[in-house]
Amino acid sequence: MTLPDSVNGFTLIDANIADIHAAYAAGTLTCRALVEAYLERIEKIDRSGPKINAIISTNPQALEQADTLDAAYAKSGLVGPLHGIPMAMKDQGDVKEMPTTMGSLLFEGHMPERDSFVTAKLREAGVVFIAKTTLGEMGAGDTHGSLFGSTACVYDTSRTAGGSSGGSGAAVSANLVAAAVGQEGFASIRRPSIWNGIVGMRPTAGLVSRGGVYAGWPSTNGSLGPMTRTVTDAARMLDVMVGFDPDDPITGRGVGKAPESYVAELGDGGMVGKRIGILRTVMGYHSEPDSDDFKAVDALFDGAVADLANAGAEIVDPVEIPGMLDLLAQRSTDGQAEENSFAVYMAGSANAPFKTMNDARNHPKFGDAFHGVHARWAVDKNPEKFAAYCVAREELMTRFLKVMAENKLDAIVHKAVEHTPTPVADGTAPPWTDQKGAPHLNTFLIYVPSVVVPAGFTDGGLPAGVTFLGRPYSDAAMLRLAYGYEQATGHRRVPDLG
Repeated sequence: MTLPDSVNGFTLIDANIADIHAAYAAGTLTCRALVEAYLERIEKIDRSGPKINAIISTNPQALEQADTLDAAYAKSGLVGPLHGIPMAMKDQGDVKEMPTTMGSLLFEGHMPERDSFVTAKLREAGVVFIAKTTLGEMGAGDTHGSLFGSTACVYDTSRTAGGSSGGSGAAVSANLVAAAVGQEGFASIRRPSIWNGIVGMRPTAGLVSRGGVYAGWPSTNGSLGPMTRTVTDAARMLDVMVGFDPDDPITGRGVGKAPESYVAELGDGGMVGKRIGILRTVMGYHSEPDSDDFKAVDALFDGAVADLANAGAEIVDPVEIPGMLDLLAQRSTDGQAEENSFAVYMAGSANAPFKTMNDARNHPKFGDAFHGVHARWAVDKNPEKFAAYCVAREELMTRFLKVMAENKLDAIVHKAVEHTPTPVADGTAPPWTDQKGAPHLNTFLIYVPSVVVPAGFTDGGLPAGVTFLGRPYSDAAMLRLAYGYEQATGHRRVPDLG
């Protein structure tokens, strides 16, 4: 099988935004040619060949939109900072030319006929949305769904891509798009990013709107974020994505908290004098610290800590957050907010198949939904448990910030995931393994940023990574540290997809 790895001499594989813009400026590449190449790779890699199964739909107007951008460029240059960049959206965010299915038979063919707030901002900056990506059905766990099946890890197709933004992670790593948007409420950006060898970021809640996205306001723990092959591209996306949206009141918290440019804040990646605390407490979901798999990831993490020291960072190893595990165990969900957010999302759709979660529960096809949906929707969501979680969250935030202050830390670093990708077979039948090894400290706290960066591969060729975790709204600082680590190590590896 011959794959489109170049376009008129332009190297497509792992091309970043600056590379694409340089080729446009040189006249050696057009947006149409680039979109055609990505669409061809989707056909040859995603829908045949290794069958990654990361793309759930493509944009029927993508080539027409690319032509429009090419005409605008010929007339007056870039229309915005992301001119002609082909991207994908996780299929729980609305893009008006494509369905929003949540990966579920319940939403098959659902056409909201609108752009989400973030879609509109990225489109105004010049993005061409060429595809929607698979996800853990209804945003629940690893990327399996009743509408599409399972999405494969690009480094071992017998294993899951992670979730719930697994399609976005696999698509970016496989070079099916230049970048993608993910969404995270537990570990849904960070885990599939690392399990597919790319950079992922969950910004501090309130920076990026969830308007026009399933599982948004009035719930608060979910955030949209960039999934890219480089930290610089993540910063470029975040520059465009941030902004106040009255339809997502949580974004009022982010007003005045973003720098003029996250890209400009990257600097030269220098880490000399930066104090980094190493959090080694085992906290991943269902982690097995005595297993060989955990130990393989642990060894790579030790190497990452050494790399940080070699790059000039001052390492405080280990740091501990008192009572962290007991507090994390009190995580709970605001059941009423989830019900309300479902209704808010449906009210904005032009063709909503349901009005309430109960409408969906009572539909005959609900029984066909993937196991993860039933498990998630059956979780005990009583108000007393949620109230206890809110108290625990405030206490853990105080302890977290106290540890950072006492140790004069610029960031805390921990494993991005404590295990390597789960076999698909283990996640699609008993024992229904899901989200294994995923830390959720950042989404427990909600108002802190996390950036994950590849940290190498086990002897078996499976990926691992590190997380840079910071104070509320220190997103620029976390990107800067992640950039420094990326530049010092270069662990990104292009997957061999034949």
